[in-house]
Amino acid sequence: MTETTPARRGGRQLPAAEELRIWRDFIETTAALSSRLESRLQGDSSLSTGDYAVLLALSEAPDQAMRSSALAAHIGWERSRLSHHLGRMERRGLIRRQECATVPRGAEVLLTAAGAEAFGNATFPHLRAIRELFVDALTPEQVVAAGEIAAALRARLDAPGED
Repeated sequence: MTETTPARRGGRQLPAAEELRIWRDFIETTAALSSRLESRLQGDSSLSTGDYAVLLALSEAPDQAMRSSALAAHIGWERSRLSHHLGRMERRGLIRRQECATVPRGAEVLLTAAGAEAFGNATFPHLRAIRELFVDALTPEQVVAAGEIAAALRARLDAPGED
């Protein structure tokens, strides 16, 4: 077996050495990009990327409110993680939680004026960082290809039965 010939294990083909090199480069680069964006967002606005994800979802929601279970699904978090994070955001005045009038034992998360202001103040610097660190590093064709790669990966991850 050569370095580029994939091995077989349990009837499944394993990645070849070059595929593993590309995979590792992809993962390490996306982690570095995420870390740099997180650092810039925190430095520019004192918001974490988690804060920003919650505030973005609420800012786009009807009446700037969502049921906590829908918010967790929307941003891809476990409900317990979201609950702890919302507690921290609520103590900072960015969101408010209240009982849902239509669902027994349901909670609704609302964007506060302070949260909307913090989100608004963070958005331009965050978008500028995305432009500088991601968009400007690629050709227009590479941006399109990155979108296609992300869509293909998302489709695989969202397919029924895929773990």
